[in-house]
Amino acid sequence: MTLEEVLIQKPAERVQSTGKALEEVLISAKDNDCLTVGVYESAKVMNLDPDSVSFCVLAVDEEFECDIALQIHFTLIQSFCFDNDISIVRVSDMQRLAEIVGDKAEQLDDAHCVLITNPADGSWEDPALEKLHLFCEESRSLNDWVPEITLPER
Repeated sequence: MTLEEVLIQKPAERVQSTGKALEEVLISAKDNDCLTVGVYESAKVMNLDPDSVSFCVLAVDEEFECDIALQIHFTLIQSFCFDNDISIVRVSDMQRLAEIVGDKAEQLDDAHCVLITNPADGSWEDPALEKLHLFCEESRSLNDWVPEITLPER
């Protein structure tokens, strides 16, 4: 999908299709072992190999409003993403995000930050990821630096 095709979509359609694209990318990245889940794990990856990070998802929940340390981490992660030209979005349903990126056997305690990384051999590409990058580019042009995406219900 080109930027022009994204721009002619109605806002409601754009948000819905972007949420679906995010879900597709997360599932595909998980299947290709290209996900990093957790604030601290994500910070480690960003510090060691920032060039491998392609996309960042921050998830907020009720805990976010009361957790000053988490807010500081989010601010630092956002700053790092802006400095390194990494597309970044926010979702408001951390539980749904945890369902998508987690294994059914394990309960994810920290799905506040999810990174989509590029494999070293460059073998994985997803057209939905390009759609998300275009969405972020369009949002930045409208001064929405960390756009919020609604993940589709199961």
